[in-house]
Amino acid sequence: MSTSPVPAGFHSLQPYLICRDAAKALEFYRELFGAVEIMRMPQPGTDRLMHAELRLGDSVLMLADEFEQWGVHSPPKYGGSPVSLMHYVPDVDAVFAKAVQMGCQVTFPPTDQFWGDRHCKFTDPFGHVWGVATHKFDPSPEEIAEGARKFAAQAQA
Repeated sequence: MSTSPVPAGFHSLQPYLICRDAAKALEFYRELFGAVEIMRMPQPGTDRLMHAELRLGDSVLMLADEFEQWGVHSPPKYGGSPVSLMHYVPDVDAVFAKAVQMGCQVTFPPTDQFWGDRHCKFTDPFGHVWGVATHKFDPSPEEIAEGARKFAAQAQA
């Protein structure tokens, strides 16, 4: 029997977030997204997390505390994050309302998009940017191209 190069229950690509106070972030994601904790590995002798894993839907989110001595930093160190995570949920409006209530900074509220998603964007209290969506319909490639054209024209106006 051979071992799979990807552990059971994982995808080949996992987001890995570095947070100031990763234990608090873990609880935040559990409350906001209904994530289920898989495991946590504290740094021996401390309450800081060297590694933790949550299941969000069919995906695993890994996270850890920042450790400056190892060059591991969270978004506030850099003035924000250039990366965003995309998370599909059954009810984007409900998640967005909860995110606002929990103190997330809104980039834009849930809006029906030409590519078929109802989509919003916000930054969580740990500096991580989230795109959250509920897929509503499957447009044709022609409909997407026309939607993109209209969107680009509006953005330049």
